[in-house]
Amino acid sequence: MHPTRILALAAGLCIAACALASQAADNKVTVENRIAQCQGCHGIPNWKTAFPEVYRVPKLGGQKQAYISAALREYKTGERDFATMRAIAADLSDADIEQIAKYYGSDAVPATAGSAESK
Repeated sequence: MHPTRILALAAGLCIAACALASQAADNKVTVENRIAQCQGCHGIPNWKTAFPEVYRVPKLGGQKQAYISAALREYKTGERDFATMRAIAADLSDADIEQIAKYYGSDAVPATAGSAESK
Protein backbone atom coordinates (compact mmCIF):
# COMPACT_ATOMS: atom_id res chain seq x y z
CA MET A 1 0.00 0.00 0.00
CA HIS A 2 1.26 3.47 -0.87
CA PRO A 3 2.37 5.60 2.13
CA THR A 4 -0.07 8.37 1.19
CA ARG A 5 -2.98 5.92 1.28
CA ILE A 6 -1.86 4.61 4.68
CA LEU A 7 -1.70 8.16 6.02
CA ALA A 8 -5.16 8.95 4.62
CA LEU A 9 -6.57 5.76 6.13
CA ALA A 10 -5.04 6.56 9.52
CA ALA A 11 -6.41 10.11 9.39
CA GLY A 12 -9.86 8.77 8.51
CA LEU A 13 -9.77 6.35 11.43
CA CYS A 14 -8.75 9.15 13.80
CA ILE A 15 -11.60 11.34 12.59
CA ALA A 16 -14.08 8.49 13.02
CA ALA A 17 -12.81 7.78 16.55
CA CYS A 18 -13.10 11.45 17.49
CA ALA A 19 -16.64 11.60 16.12
CA LEU A 20 -17.66 8.53 18.16
CA ALA A 21 -16.12 9.98 21.32
CA SER A 22 -17.97 13.25 20.71
CA GLN A 23 -21.27 11.41 20.27
CA ALA A 24 -20.71 9.52 23.52
CA ALA A 25 -20.17 12.81 25.36
CA ASP A 26 -23.36 14.22 23.83
CA ASN A 27 -25.35 11.27 25.23
CA LYS A 28 -24.19 11.86 28.80
CA VAL A 29 -27.13 12.28 31.17
CA THR A 30 -26.78 15.45 33.24
CA VAL A 31 -28.76 16.80 36.16
CA GLU A 32 -30.29 19.26 33.68
CA ASN A 33 -31.64 16.26 31.74
CA ARG A 34 -33.06 14.85 34.96
CA ILE A 35 -34.74 18.14 35.85
CA ALA A 36 -36.20 18.39 32.35
CA GLN A 37 -37.60 14.88 32.77
CA CYS A 38 -39.32 15.97 36.00
CA GLN A 39 -40.77 19.02 34.27
CA GLY A 40 -42.55 16.73 31.81
CA CYS A 41 -45.18 15.96 34.46
CA HIS A 42 -44.47 18.08 37.55
CA GLY A 43 -43.96 21.32 35.62
CA ILE A 44 -47.38 21.41 33.97
CA PRO A 45 -49.98 23.23 36.08
CA ASN A 46 -52.94 20.99 37.02
CA TRP A 47 -51.52 18.03 35.06
CA LYS A 48 -53.40 14.79 35.57
CA THR A 49 -52.19 11.33 34.68
CA ALA A 50 -54.20 8.20 34.00
CA PHE A 51 -51.75 5.50 35.10
CA PRO A 52 -52.30 3.57 37.26
CA GLU A 53 -55.28 5.75 38.14
CA VAL A 54 -56.37 9.31 37.39
CA TYR A 55 -54.83 11.77 39.83
CA ARG A 56 -53.37 15.25 39.85
CA VAL A 57 -49.57 15.29 39.63
CA PRO A 58 -48.07 17.25 42.54
CA LYS A 59 -46.09 20.43 41.93
CA LEU A 60 -42.44 20.11 42.93
CA GLY A 61 -41.35 23.74 42.98
CA GLY A 62 -41.51 25.10 46.50
CA GLN A 63 -41.51 21.71 48.25
CA LYS A 64 -38.96 21.26 51.02
CA GLN A 65 -35.60 20.00 49.78
CA ALA A 66 -35.50 17.27 52.45
CA TYR A 67 -38.97 16.06 51.44
CA ILE A 68 -38.06 15.75 47.75
CA SER A 69 -34.82 13.97 48.57
CA ALA A 70 -36.57 11.53 50.92
CA ALA A 71 -39.36 10.87 48.42
CA LEU A 72 -36.92 10.10 45.59
CA ARG A 73 -34.95 7.74 47.83
CA GLU A 74 -38.18 6.00 48.86
CA TYR A 75 -39.18 5.54 45.22
CA LYS A 76 -35.71 4.19 44.48
CA THR A 77 -35.85 1.62 47.30
CA GLY A 78 -39.46 0.67 46.64
CA GLU A 79 -40.82 2.10 49.91
CA ARG A 80 -43.10 4.26 47.78
CA ASP A 81 -45.01 2.27 45.22
CA PHE A 82 -45.63 4.14 41.99
CA ALA A 83 -44.29 2.38 38.90
CA THR A 84 -43.39 5.47 36.88
CA MET A 85 -41.52 7.18 39.70
CA ARG A 86 -39.81 3.95 40.73
CA ALA A 87 -38.51 3.54 37.17
CA ILE A 88 -37.29 7.14 37.06
CA ALA A 89 -35.65 7.03 40.50
CA ALA A 90 -34.05 3.61 39.95
CA ASP A 91 -30.97 4.97 38.20
CA LEU A 92 -30.59 8.23 40.11
CA SER A 93 -27.35 8.53 42.04
CA ASP A 94 -27.28 10.10 45.50
CA ALA A 95 -25.74 13.19 43.90
CA ASP A 96 -28.56 13.34 41.31
CA ILE A 97 -31.17 13.13 44.07
CA GLU A 98 -29.53 15.91 46.07
CA GLN A 99 -29.16 18.17 43.02
CA ILE A 100 -32.78 17.65 41.97
CA ALA A 101 -33.99 18.25 45.52
CA LYS A 102 -31.86 21.38 45.77
CA TYR A 103 -33.21 22.70 42.46
CA TYR A 104 -36.88 22.19 43.32
CA GLY A 105 -36.47 22.95 47.00
CA SER A 106 -35.00 26.36 46.35
CA ASP A 107 -36.93 29.60 46.11
CA ALA A 108 -35.34 30.23 42.72
CA VAL A 109 -37.40 27.69 40.77
CA PRO A 110 -38.31 29.34 37.46
CA ALA A 111 -41.98 29.70 36.54
CA THR A 112 -43.10 27.17 33.94
CA ALA A 113 -44.73 28.12 30.69
CA GLY A 114 -48.45 28.53 31.16
CA SER A 115 -48.30 29.03 34.93
CA ALA A 116 -49.79 32.05 36.63
CA GLU A 117 -46.33 33.31 37.63
CA SER A 118 -45.09 33.44 34.04
CA LYS A 119 -47.98 35.49 32.68
